[in-house]
Amino acid sequence: MPGRNDYSASTLVLRVTLPFAAGYFLSYLYRTVNAILAPEIARTIALDAADIGLMTGIYFITFASAQLPLGILLDRFGPRRVEALLLAFAAAGALAFSLAESVPTLVVGRALVGFGVSACLMAALKANVQYFPPSRLALMNGVILGAGGLGAVAATAPVQMALHVTDWRGVYGGVAALTLLSGVVLWLSVPERPAHAGPNSLLAQIRDVGEIFRDATFWRVAPATMIAMGSFMSIQGLWAGPWMRDICAMTPPEVATGLTVMAAAMALGYLSTGAMAEWFEARGIAPITLGAVGMGIHGLALAAMALGWTAFPLSLAALYGFSGAACSINYAVLTRRFPLRLAGRVNTSLNLLIFVAAFALQWGLGWVIGAWDKMDGHWPPQAWTVSLGLPTAAILASVAWLVPACRAMSRP
Repeated sequence: MPGRNDYSASTLVLRVTLPFAAGYFLSYLYRTVNAILAPEIARTIALDAADIGLMTGIYFITFASAQLPLGILLDRFGPRRVEALLLAFAAAGALAFSLAESVPTLVVGRALVGFGVSACLMAALKANVQYFPPSRLALMNGVILGAGGLGAVAATAPVQMALHVTDWRGVYGGVAALTLLSGVVLWLSVPERPAHAGPNSLLAQIRDVGEIFRDATFWRVAPATMIAMGSFMSIQGLWAGPWMRDICAMTPPEVATGLTVMAAAMALGYLSTGAMAEWFEARGIAPITLGAVGMGIHGLALAAMALGWTAFPLSLAALYGFSGAACSINYAVLTRRFPLRLAGRVNTSLNLLIFVAAFALQWGLGWVIGAWDKMDGHWPPQAWTVSLGLPTAAILASVAWLVPACRAMSRP
């Protein structure tokens, strides 16, 4: 089999980076596209707020369910095979969603999509370790995360423009075709690497995960991460659009612009967070402290949304999106806490909690918002104050819970 250095940098970018980046691009597009499409879907199929939350949020629970076994599959079969196969499930789910005539079919379609894209980030990060030297991992990981941010951008204004030439069914059908094509390209393009499953049996992995979940520091860092990132995923991916419509009185094109600004700021946040953490750490400020400050700012931005502050909605959208990326620091914080052999399982364990939280919040917010009747097609301000106020309080409380770990991990 070829070694890590048997390919030029340009060849690796074309044959490895771009195919895996395309997969994560599609993963994030799926995650956020319903913020634009949900009102269009509701015009075709009768949906209340809870239905919208379940239809969109089921993506997160099936995504989360795959995280723990994913480490074994990636080690045993390699990222190329695992992601290419799973993308076929995502394509099938998107096609089923595009043909749906009822809520159960919508839910099943989104569930298959969530399962199908569950490996897109973890497979890409593992591929980077396989194909690139350690000195380039931060850069290549940033490229992958940035591709996800671009997927979130593509799910906003470009999708709104696409609705002028097709409907939501056409959008999902088109993305289904792109997903299948992405899987085929990944299978054919990425060079084969021998899998290194090592001695890790399923029982051994379960024991290792138990070691992670028994760690006190993990439970200092994880709550703030899962609530901040989980709420950000659920709001940016669905509820931010209706909030802009109801509270900021934006038209559909203006909502698409606001969501584009939020997604672009998030992409910039992902690309810059790692560099910022390195810069601050060189000056004696631990990455966990930067993450806590970022999550605190994120909570305050959400508080402004809950209170109906609309003076500068695009600036608020940018702040909410940029600060939402602060949570990504905590992956590196926790992997440095554990032995290298547990690094992948630390990430998937944290991912599990984040996506369970995202599902619960996306569906739960729908139940809370739906407790109020619509007036002229809009939910009243009280619905948004209560629904967004709940995750705001949880974020700020969990950041306060994190502070002792910041102090401990900042000591030399």
